[in-house]
Amino acid sequence: MHMATEKAPITIKKYANRRLYNTGTSTYVTLEDLALMVKKGEDFVVFDAKSGEDITRPVLAQIIFDQEGKDGQSLLPITFLRQLIRFYGDSMQMLVPSYLEYSIGNLTSHQQKFRDQIQSAMGGKELPGTQIFGALEEQARNNMAMFSQALGLFNPFVAATGKTAPAAETAENKPESKPMPDIDALKKQLSDMQAQIEGLAKKA
Repeated sequence: MHMATEKAPITIKKYANRRLYNTGTSTYVTLEDLALMVKKGEDFVVFDAKSGEDITRPVLAQIIFDQEGKDGQSLLPITFLRQLIRFYGDSMQMLVPSYLEYSIGNLTSHQQKFRDQIQSAMGGKELPGTQIFGALEEQARNNMAMFSQALGLFNPFVAATGKTAPAAETAENKPESKPMPDIDALKKQLSDMQAQIEGLAKKA
């Protein structure tokens, strides 16, 4: 377990003049400094110095934006960014964070395997990219399979039969409409689903 998980996150305060203050070291820092902290595994939270609002998410997003603007540093494909934008306000929006968090966690846990794949490809044992993308594609399929299995736990029809619901329903077999679950119930389902995903990942 990384040391960063054994202690409280460092508090960063953002002032009206946009300066960032590291309360742990009592020094002003930049977004680049915060990026280095992330890379070293140092956890932090960012608060607006005046309102006390937690602004960690937008600050991390700004770090990504800055990194994406550097030549040769970009990680997010244009197609991914466009699809991500389409998910905002979509019915799938609530599932996207859980799936992305799980996927990146899985990639992180297997990063040494992929590093070895890259070194092997660069060593001339196989054409660069063939072995790497093959491994990534396989991992993506596994991710989707486990995520779909976890989703099935919340659909009685899928869980019982292992099959998806019919694409179209006739008037005779159309089930009675049920009220949409409230937001608290959905949040609990997502939390339970994440736990199921983690359990499935450990068994894989």
